[in-house]
Amino acid sequence: VFDRKTGEPPLINGWIPYLGKALIFRKDAYKFLLDQQKKFGDIFTVHIAGRYITFIMDPFQYVYVIRNSKQLEFHEFANKMASKTFDYPALSKGKFPELKENLHRIYQYLQGKPLDIISDHMMKNLQDIFEWKCSQATDWETEKMYKFCCSVMFEASFVTLYGRVPAADGHKVISEIRDKFIKFDASFPYLAANIPIELLGATKKVRKELIHHFLLQNMTKWLGGSKVVQARQDIFEKYELLGDYDKAAHHFAFLWASVGNTIPATFWAMYYLLRHPEALAAVRDEIDHLLQSTGQKRGPTYNIHLTREQLDNLVYLESALNESLRMCSSSMNIRISQEDFVLKLEGNQEVVLRKGDWIALYPQILHMDPEVYEDPKKYKFDRYIEDGKKKTTFYKAGRKLKYFLMPFGSGISMCPGRFLAMNEMKMFLFILLSHFDVELAENKAVRLDNSRMGLGILLPDADIAFRYKLRS
Repeated sequence: VFDRKTGEPPLINGWIPYLGKALIFRKDAYKFLLDQQKKFGDIFTVHIAGRYITFIMDPFQYVYVIRNSKQLEFHEFANKMASKTFDYPALSKGKFPELKENLHRIYQYLQGKPLDIISDHMMKNLQDIFEWKCSQATDWETEKMYKFCCSVMFEASFVTLYGRVPAADGHKVISEIRDKFIKFDASFPYLAANIPIELLGATKKVRKELIHHFLLQNMTKWLGGSKVVQARQDIFEKYELLGDYDKAAHHFAFLWASVGNTIPATFWAMYYLLRHPEALAAVRDEIDHLLQSTGQKRGPTYNIHLTREQLDNLVYLESALNESLRMCSSSMNIRISQEDFVLKLEGNQEVVLRKGDWIALYPQILHMDPEVYEDPKKYKFDRYIEDGKKKTTFYKAGRKLKYFLMPFGSGISMCPGRFLAMNEMKMFLFILLSHFDVELAENKAVRLDNSRMGLGILLPDADIAFRYKLRS
């Protein structure tokens, strides 16, 4: 495929056949793409592991890719990857007519009124877990931060979505599932890169054990699960060709989707707040003010209730969270050309695409663009605030950007659980900061681990100790 047609972007081939630029891309996609942009401009094609991926680097052109969802498809690619990663049969139209559409429809339970209900449950569960974890913290308790975020967020999400495990050792059962989950998750980048699971040590066994937790006979014992999971169960029941294991694998995939990125995102939000005392003070002040104005008391024994409006009005909390998402998210937004097709862009530019070509947007480039975000490597907790209100206008070269922050994907590939995820992270920080004094217990910088570049929120390259005690 070395002959380029007119109108096709410059092609960057590696010197090793098939692998192309895969190795250098895996090492640091961000740096690699910036280097190519300097050489070839805003549109170029890279040969990566047998695939031809055309990158569109100019954020003003994003909208043309996003709005062409007929010719540039995403779901089929996502479904293929998910069925392989989580071990359920491909959602083929012949075998499972309309299963994909039916599952998609369920995401209405994650917005509007139903979102309020699930958020209320999440808030209550988070408070219960914090109370259980921290009732003994009369004096300073020290823990590892990533482990702490993982333990609280995993259990809160699990109980909110699937219900509580009624056994006396309910916490223990969930932490066993969590430990397996962490093992599986460590192999996720390799599975996503299409490496056969047989080559990944114990991953296959761990995945099977995880899926078994979600067999119907286990799930029926859990109490008080969510409408969204119930609705998914009802749909699966209609498909006789879906085996029990297949249904369980779908439930497991849904669990991964709900915590795989929220846990590291929560870690970064907390880490940056504790690294920046002025940010911590501003966010805590806003939280205390809200509790005061609504006449609610803080402390583990009180039940705090927040409406969606109150959560939305915490502008400093949201800005600090958005700023950490800007710094730690690295998702590649992929579309696949369904036909030979000419993509028309702004300024009379055209990109000639062949059927099966990939188009990719890489928003991390935008998030780190000094023209859009002054001093982009610096954490500025109030970056998304202007005159005390949410700031939603950002410019590049004097022009207003339609897209300036894209941690959740774009257009048809946008994460359907993004509203719940944002609420959950805000509530975690709200409870943490209203109940506890928190500080870092060691002085070291934690960096981003690049092994998930292109796949979502980057993990930290190390854990860090922090300490907390009940606020007086």
